[in-house]
Amino acid sequence: MSDNTKIPTSRAARTAVLGRLAAGQAARHAGAKISTLGRSDERKAEVMDRRVAEAASALVDALGLMRGAAMKVGQMLSMLDVGLIPEEFREDFQRSLADLRDNAPTVRFNEMRAVIEGDLGSKMKDVFSSFDETPVGAASIGQVYRATLLDGREVAVKVQYPGIDRAVRADLKNLGMVMRAIKLIAPEMDVAALTEEIRARIEEELDYELEAQNQRMAARLYADHPFIFVPAVISSLCGPHVLVSEFFEGRKFDDIAADPDQALRDRVGEIIFRFFGGSLYAHAQFSPDPHPGNFLVADDGRVAFLDFGLYRHVGPEAMATQKGILQRVFERDEAGLHSLLHSSGFIMDPAAVTPEIAMAYVREVFWWMAEPDITLTSDRVNKAMARVANPASDYFNLARKQNMPSDFIFIVRMVVMVMAAVGQLESKVDWNAVAREWLFDDEPVTELGRQERAYRFGTPLAVTA
Repeated sequence: MSDNTKIPTSRAARTAVLGRLAAGQAARHAGAKISTLGRSDERKAEVMDRRVAEAASALVDALGLMRGAAMKVGQMLSMLDVGLIPEEFREDFQRSLADLRDNAPTVRFNEMRAVIEGDLGSKMKDVFSSFDETPVGAASIGQVYRATLLDGREVAVKVQYPGIDRAVRADLKNLGMVMRAIKLIAPEMDVAALTEEIRARIEEELDYELEAQNQRMAARLYADHPFIFVPAVISSLCGPHVLVSEFFEGRKFDDIAADPDQALRDRVGEIIFRFFGGSLYAHAQFSPDPHPGNFLVADDGRVAFLDFGLYRHVGPEAMATQKGILQRVFERDEAGLHSLLHSSGFIMDPAAVTPEIAMAYVREVFWWMAEPDITLTSDRVNKAMARVANPASDYFNLARKQNMPSDFIFIVRMVVMVMAAVGQLESKVDWNAVAREWLFDDEPVTELGRQERAYRFGTPLAVTA
């Protein structure tokens, strides 16, 4: 797409695009059903699989145009296809979604300049000694530029697309149409839950001042960390539509995932797990948004974590419950887990759920941490996610009948997305041993664990012969 692509901001214009998508795919889907009448089961499956793949391709194209909340759906699907797309078409679908995530269409720089200068209250030449007008990254509601301040510091300048707030709010009103298109691809997906998650988070992501505040907290938490890096925010240059922070040079996630160096993929996978899991279970705060566009890997082995539009703090009581749930899963304490889920309000009617079913249900999310030496792969993650996301399953129906607090929903989402990320890396890490550091205060068994313990508790690393 050229860099003068217009983002349709009126609800009518955006409705027209989405309406054509939904109607067109519905017609194709119906046509596919008619065309399979009287054919063999094998031929029927082949035709329907092709129609699903065509619908997926059309959805990617439409989401790329729509931006805002609609494109957020594409970002989420780019991490997890959860077995929804036929296997022979899955690689092409994932590649298209990766392009959507990383190479979104750009906006003319003159329009972006107006946003920057409007927030800064100054001409760009009075703030930056140099500014590369070619974006280094693009996302659903903005894009990132590389620049140098007058004092010589290199910075990343994150800028919202002009008018994106109106576009996003139009998307929120039209989101049902996008979901109907997705339903054609994935008839078993719980689109209602997906819709509510998008609605809940998109307004927060529009507020760059809130994101700057979140990023400052995370940067303080990991200041001078040996392998985790959160860029410092330049607070004086941030506004509602512009966020300026330290620039970090690094390789993208997809590049690391394709690297044949197993040790590198193991290291990056463990660092991702330690950042998201450790932030939650060791510090009671976390970012629930671990998609690949938010990681960069430096030559020195550090991993930078970006994008804090969504950030959560967990209170002491809720944190004790979350850790207690995982501790009982690790210990296979069915009775203890059942009692905790009831006392904390998860299970409304304890007679309706047996301890065995409660354990099996919770393990559907945390199984890969609950046992030692589990190696995750993309195929293994997809199969696990298909079980979790299948509304026909007993576990899914059980979840719908229970009271799941919002904190737990975000935690489950974070855990699942981390599982997907390290699965793509095929990292060979003992996730159980790492998690036991946070849950049971076990001694670390990895070099990264020893470095982190020395960092957290200020103890020198032991010198080995």
